Amino acid sequence: MNSRTDHSNPAAKGTGCLLRRPDRRGWFLFCTIFLLGAAADLWSKHAVFNWLGPVGSGETYTVIPGFFRIALCQNDGAAFSILRGQRFILSGVSIIALIVICVLFLIGQARQRILQIAFGCIGAGIAGNLYDRLLNEGLVRDFLDIYIGDHHWPTFNIADSLLCVGVGLILLANFTSGADQTHAPPQK
Repeated sequence: MNSRTDHSNPAAKGTGCLLRRPDRRGWFLFCTIFLLGAAADLWSKHAVFNWLGPVGSGETYTVIPGFFRIALCQNDGAAFSILRGQRFILSGVSIIALIVICVLFLIGQARQRILQIAFGCIGAGIAGNLYDRLLNEGLVRDFLDIYIGDHHWPTFNIADSLLCVGVGLILLANFTSGADQTHAPPQK
């Protein structure tokens, strides 16, 4: 068994608290969701921005009239445009968050399958938007526009959706009982 007692954590001494690395299925879930999610985000941004032309052209594509359309937008802030123009702060926070998610996964803090999936979604979302921040002059490419009449939800992208799904799964895991959750078996 590759589990070990965490002797560096004073709270764990004498409690039998074990750090368990993810099993193979956990690795598969996390890595697959992370890589495919980030790839889907980057590919969709590339495809939509090439299809509808340059930002500011006014080109849109209505998917569901009065509710959903594809519209090009670039955002230099975070959610709801907070911290606009703070490229280096947002990039730094994103890098730290990505490291934290990966470390939490690696040290076995995502033992439940739902958390392994959530961490993969969050990692993919962070990576997709971080790519834009670092390689698109600090501008995150958004294109999904949900609206009713003249009231528009802020335009978003697949990375934003993955972040929301990941956070939602973490909340769901925290609100469900331990008996109902599937845990990864200890690694042998």
